[in-house]
Parts: sequence; C-alpha cells; structure tokens
Amino acid sequence: MNFAIILSGGTGSRLKGIDLPKQYYKVCGRTILSYCMESIGRSGDLDAYVVVAAEEWRGTILQEMQELFSETSFVRKKFQGFASPGENRQLSVLSGLYALQGRAEETDIVLVQDAARPLTSAGLIGRCIEAAKGAGGAMPVLKMKDTVYYSADGTRIDSLLERDKILAGQAPEAFAFGLYFKANECLAKEEMLAVCGSSEPAVKAGIPVALVDGEEENFKITTAEDLRRFENIMEEA
Repeated sequence: MNFAIILSGGTGSRLKGIDLPKQYYKVCGRTILSYCMESIGRSGDLDAYVVVAAEEWRGTILQEMQELFSETSFVRKKFQGFASPGENRQLSVLSGLYALQGRAEETDIVLVQDAARPLTSAGLIGRCIEAAKGAGGAMPVLKMKDTVYYSADGTRIDSLLERDKILAGQAPEAFAFGLYFKANECLAKEEMLAVCGSSEPAVKAGIPVALVDGEEENFKITTAEDLRRFENIMEEA
C-alpha cells in the first residue's frame, strides 16, 4: 500500500495581510489545504493519508471535507485521521510516521506532502512512488534556469556555481516506510530540529533518493506572488 502525510501544522505566514496560516486561506471559497487533500485523495496510486494539523484547526478541516466532498469520495474514504504537529517540519513528519504505524508495512511507500502545494498532479505522485519503490526514496526536482552564484555573506559574489549540478527540490517526497521511519527515529531531537528538508534524514541514513522530474505547476504557496498566481489559475479554470 501507499500512504501520504500532508503537513498542515505550520502556523506562520509570509503573506502580508493574512492573519492565519496560509494553508487555511480560502481561494474560490475553499482552503488551500482542501485542494491539496483533493489531489492526494484522487490519486489512484495512494491508498490512505493522514493530515498533520493543530487541534484548533481539525474541526474546520472536517467540516470543509463534509461540505466539499461526498461520503463516498476518495478524499473522505482515504482519510485516516490526524497527527499532531512537532516543533519543526521534520518532527511533524515523524509524528505523521508514528500515526501510520500499525497500518503501513516496512516496504510500503509513504509520501510527504506540503499542504501549501495545491496543484500536484496525479502523474507526479505516481512517478515519485515508482521511483521510491526502486531506490528507497525519491523527490521531484527542477533544473535551475538562471545563473547561480555563491555568496558567503550575502553582499557580494564569491564564486559561480555549476548550474547543471544545482537542483530545486519540490514535494511530495516518497520513501520506503520502514527505512524512512528508522532514519528519522534514530536522530536526536537536536538533529531533527536542524533538518531542512524531508530527504535529509534519508540521505544521512544512506538511503538512495532518486530524482524525478518536477513540474512548474507544482509550486508551493509561500509568497503573495505565489498566492496571486494560484488565484489566477483557479479563477481561469
């Protein structure tokens, strides 16, 4: 079986004028999270998912699910409940992994997805799962288009980097459940707090992480410009 963890526990927002976590901001009458849940629920390659969310938002999530999706929809049928957020992103991932214990087998695949990625395609999800089955881990990436420089202090250029070897990572990242669970659980809390990306524990544990071609449409809503881009897409749909 294949599982997903949707990370919706973030409380911060870089969006000016919005006083709530961005994943709960509404676009065309729906939260950004609901679009993410729909893309996960409708994927034919995924069997079940959990949502990492703070207690205060769970009622809102459940109510919106009932309003938007029928009882027989895959979005509701595949939903397996909530997990509590951790102090940072990776501790939230670990919380989601704990929630899947007893359901996921060692060789099952688990996806880690951002709630603020509302346009992830079924094709990308499927490619990540297939790559993870073969390698142990997988993540979608985009090649850099612009010239890339290194600056030690942020005020001047120190060196030119090889653009062909620099990649921009996306989500969802996919891993063999057993290997990934152990890779996270063996890290001390201080190490987990220092993790910057979901693939980092896998790389530290020696798990091969295959690269999958990402998609420009699979952007994460982080800035006001990202939000406007998503709003324009949905208004034109």
